[in-house]
Amino acid sequence: MKRRAHPPEDGVGDPVTGRFIRHPAGYGFVRCEPEAATDVFINPRNAVGLMHGDRLLVRVLRVDSRGRREGTPLRVLDPASRRVTGVIEVRGREARVLPFDERVARFIALEPGRTLGAADRMAVGAEISDPPDEDGIARGIVVEVLGYPEEPGRDIDIIIRKHDLRHTWPPEVLEELDAIPVGVPASALAGRADFTTVPTVTIDGETAKDFDDAVSVERLGGGAWRLCVHIADVAWYVPAGGATDLEALARGTSVYFPGRAVPMLPEKLSNDLCSLRPGEPRLVQSAILDLDASGAITAARFADGVIRSQERMTYTQVAGILVDRDPALLDRYSSLVPAFEAMETLARRLQARRRERGSIDFDLPEPEIVLNARGEMTGVFPSPRTIAHRIIEEFMLAANEAVASHLLECGVPTLYRVHERPDPRRLEAFDQVLQGLGYRVPRPLDAIEPRHLQEILDQAAGKPEERFVSQLVLRALMQARYDPRNLGHFGLAAPRYTHFTSPIRRYPDLVVHRVLRAVRDGGRPASGEGMEALRRALPAIAEQSSRTERVAEEAERELEDWKKMVFMADRVGEEVHGFISGVMPFGLFIQVEEYFVEGLVPIASLGERCQFEERGHLLRGERSGRLFRLGDRIQIRVVRVDHFLRRMELEVVGDSRQATAGRGERRPGGKAKAKVQRTRPGTVARASRDARAARVSRKRNR
Repeated sequence: MKRRAHPPEDGVGDPVTGRFIRHPAGYGFVRCEPEAATDVFINPRNAVGLMHGDRLLVRVLRVDSRGRREGTPLRVLDPASRRVTGVIEVRGREARVLPFDERVARFIALEPGRTLGAADRMAVGAEISDPPDEDGIARGIVVEVLGYPEEPGRDIDIIIRKHDLRHTWPPEVLEELDAIPVGVPASALAGRADFTTVPTVTIDGETAKDFDDAVSVERLGGGAWRLCVHIADVAWYVPAGGATDLEALARGTSVYFPGRAVPMLPEKLSNDLCSLRPGEPRLVQSAILDLDASGAITAARFADGVIRSQERMTYTQVAGILVDRDPALLDRYSSLVPAFEAMETLARRLQARRRERGSIDFDLPEPEIVLNARGEMTGVFPSPRTIAHRIIEEFMLAANEAVASHLLECGVPTLYRVHERPDPRRLEAFDQVLQGLGYRVPRPLDAIEPRHLQEILDQAAGKPEERFVSQLVLRALMQARYDPRNLGHFGLAAPRYTHFTSPIRRYPDLVVHRVLRAVRDGGRPASGEGMEALRRALPAIAEQSSRTERVAEEAERELEDWKKMVFMADRVGEEVHGFISGVMPFGLFIQVEEYFVEGLVPIASLGERCQFEERGHLLRGERSGRLFRLGDRIQIRVVRVDHFLRRMELEVVGDSRQATAGRGERRPGGKAKAKVQRTRPGTVARASRDARAARVSRKRNR
């Protein structure tokens, strides 16, 4: 019998590593490293004893005719946290915990008397002693009582513990903080470049508290420019190997929730000493970039500096000056208006250069949640990106590229921000969906360039399917990550890229600052004990930083989804418009346009048998011939909401063909009493991973 030849990545018989993603039904997949490798299926029998999130070494046993791999676990390399959160159910002397994340287990059977007095329906933290068995039942004890999930602010407490986010400071860190002097000591100013007389400003959101970047622009002769990007000198306050540094590494990144943040650094640093407050001297590391009239960098130098920011500006204020020409703002900031106008001109030239080389830009408005004083969501609205956002983004991108180029030329070990070429198989699936919308990905897929994807975005701009096409492009891309190797940044079409501009909230930036200083202090050669030690440590730092970034993204999305679902629970019975974001054999995923939230229309609610056509990504009604296709606009009604499991059930309203064509205005829907399920309803399915992953924040994608 002739044996089927497998592609090299199939690796039958070879061990691979990755994170175990458990399915509530008991089986699971190992999401392999690197990301481009296909997942490995683990059957329920071999999944017994494994925890969702375990990092495993597995052996690939076989590959089926469709290229799907199946394997068996060899050993656990890095166990997932056994600490989980959920809702306790107390029935007499017996109690169990239903995890908020169904992938953990069906439920956790509690040892008698080990509930810490938690009452029925309270949120608790549990410690798992025995992983899920063949029936999906784990065993453990309650170690923390959080209170009722409906209480104000309890949602954030639950998400923090669910994702095992570090939210308290060890005593050693507090001791180090006490030893840091208030203000800027004279000794720290020695040898620093003095930028205090240069008109410099910070530009951030209205609610920002940590200002870690400031900018200034100067016109030079012959149409040339000088751009100064000043970044808070966190490395001066946080020495490598100290308690604060180790805690920052463990956290990896700050986590931003609506109305609250879990910072990477203590507030004394992030909101005070390292925050570039107006009128106060602050230590910085500066990138001084000279550019020609087209925006090309002609010279770059880097310095330890000191600045005194002239103003703390917001995006709204700068847009009011440059776009709205608001008389009150023009008068208030009259001395800075020429500087802002120069910034706009330079930013547009930098953007044009990036577009010329093929960089991808996602320029859709991002949803912004509105909260009341109790932390409850009262609305969500699209927050448009203005020229003020573009100015800061372009200046930060330019500084990051310049630093990456400099360190690469110096031959020193450092961390790069890498974004690899998309997997051709993912592009193939992406192209199948696009063809149904009238678009096509150029061939060959293994030679795709970022400009090709940008051309698709440009074609969709201003059309009803624009947001959906942007989400499809995001799904097709790999996830950006950190690596000691310079692998380039596909999305930015940049041959070299790093993160230098936010050491307050990202650990890799702090590493880059230290390397940059070492180069300036004479550490240029890639040899030497310190550089060699760093070279050995970088792979683990890159992996840790990439992992904590993914955890932070998931926690942020989950908290936003929770608040949206609580908000939608008061809108049961309301009719809304949305578009079909996913078509599955069991139903339709719908993105509700007004509220930026996703729900499911179960196939059983469509009123007839429907055929699922995988290649066309559509459902076809056997009796009526109705078509439900990806990207179609559709009118739906909110039927049921489970805000604990972040699920919403919807139903189609009226003739889907009319809704698909986008005709008609939104009908006012009467509000019914909220039907909030607090147990797991079988009729509402969890949104697909791809659909949820499509909401990638711009701040992290770069």
